[in-house]
Amino acid sequence: MPRPIKCRMIGNKPDVVLFKPRGIPVTMLEDVKLTFEELEAIRLKDLEDLNQSDAAARMSISRATFQRILRSARGKITDALVNGKAIHIEGGNYKLSNFRRFCKCE
Repeated sequence: MPRPIKCRMIGNKPDVVLFKPRGIPVTMLEDVKLTFEELEAIRLKDLEDLNQSDAAARMSISRATFQRILRSARGKITDALVNGKAIHIEGGNYKLSNFRRFCKCE
């Protein structure tokens, strides 16, 4: 039996949770599901320019786990951009770092 997944810390949930190619109705597109922790990993590494160790510490996970999440997120985003898919940001196993009482663990 696998070990249960621990919640990852994220800074906040985004206001926008859907991105799609312009001019194509979302109903006609395939989609990619990006989790909130994958978005947080991209934000910390690529937007805030943190190294993987510091970003992992912010998310309260190991560097190896951070690297796996980051690789998954980049793969999904690349697939969506190259193949013209919509990106839905939803779900995952996370806690909001600003509100420690809230936990959305699946």
